[in-house]
Amino acid sequence: MTAPKWITEKDVAEMTGRAVQTLRNDRCKCKGIPYSKIGASIRYKVEDVVSFMEGHRIIPKKEGLTQ
Repeated sequence: MTAPKWITEKDVAEMTGRAVQTLRNDRCKCKGIPYSKIGASIRYKVEDVVSFMEGHRIIPKKEGLTQ
């Protein structure tokens, strides 16, 4: 079993395209991506970031196709 990889808010911002300030605002509002806080350090599990992005994925339907 491998240990989960933890990343900084800057890494999350680069990975998701969201601003660091947006991540901070989300934490203040108790929403967004799950995180851990130890002292002043904020860390996100890579798996949680990927899960969050997958959970907000939108697959557009093509017009004119019937199913």
